[in-house]
Order: sequence, then structure tokens, then C-alpha cells
Amino acid sequence: MKPIFKHLFNLALVGLLSAPAMAEIIVKDGFVRAMPPASPNTAAYFTLINHGEANELVAVSTPVAREAQLHTLVTENDVVKMRQVTGFPVDAHGTLALGEQGDHVMLLGLKAPLAEGETVALELTFKSGETVEISLPVSKAAAAADEHHHHHH
Repeated sequence: MKPIFKHLFNLALVGLLSAPAMAEIIVKDGFVRAMPPASPNTAAYFTLINHGEANELVAVSTPVAREAQLHTLVTENDVVKMRQVTGFPVDAHGTLALGEQGDHVMLLGLKAPLAEGETVALELTFKSGETVEISLPVSKAAAAADEHHHHHH
């Protein structure tokens, strides 16, 4: 019986020690906008849920595009314009929603057209140094994203 308890204790100890290494930031309900084949750019939308300390999304990369940029929408003289930003704060134990009507990720210089139903790999980089790898479906509408839940690393 002693060896069994020893193994259970060691297993519990390893579990406790590895708990801080578990992802504090997860991604929920995302998608990449399907665009006509001739379009060189598209956008990615998703929700970040932070189970830890305050952080900031500072970069995104993907193999499907030349560049990924963080963008926000601003209104100037009654005209809505996109602006690149250096980061999006993610409050401690908070949520950051990147959506079609506000903050989002632009994928610029697509290397090939993205077809509806494909998935796109993205690597999110945070100010803390943490990276989170996600996979999002390509979809024409946000409603289709509800069918897919591609989460964190």
C-alpha cells in the first residue's frame, strides 16, 4: 500500500507545482473573416479571457499572412477609420473582446486565399512574455464561429 500512496503523493505534488504553468489567458469564440479570393487582407476576431494578472496583447503572428497588426476603430469628423495600435490591455481576471465593430487583428498580405472552413493558426504574444497559440476557423459570419471553440495552447 505504501508505494501506491507514495505515487499518489508524487502525482499530486507535480500537479500542484505545474499549476502556475497552466495558461492564464484563453481564447474563446474566434474566427477569421472569409474574403473574396482577390482580397489581400482579412481580419481575425476572438475573445480573450484572463484568469491571472493584468497583461497586454502586444503582437500577433501567423504563417498565412505577411503581417498581423493590432487595430482599433476611431471616429474622426464623423468618419470611422482603422488605426494600428501597440497593444490591447487585458485586465486581471477580465475579458477582452476583439470584434467586427471595434478592436481586431488585421492579417495583411495573405500568402494565399483563405477558404471558408479552413483554419488559421495565430500566435498571440503578451507583454508578460507569454505566448498563446490558437487556431481559428475561416468564416463569412460571426454566427459560424459559435460552432467552433478552438482554445489555447
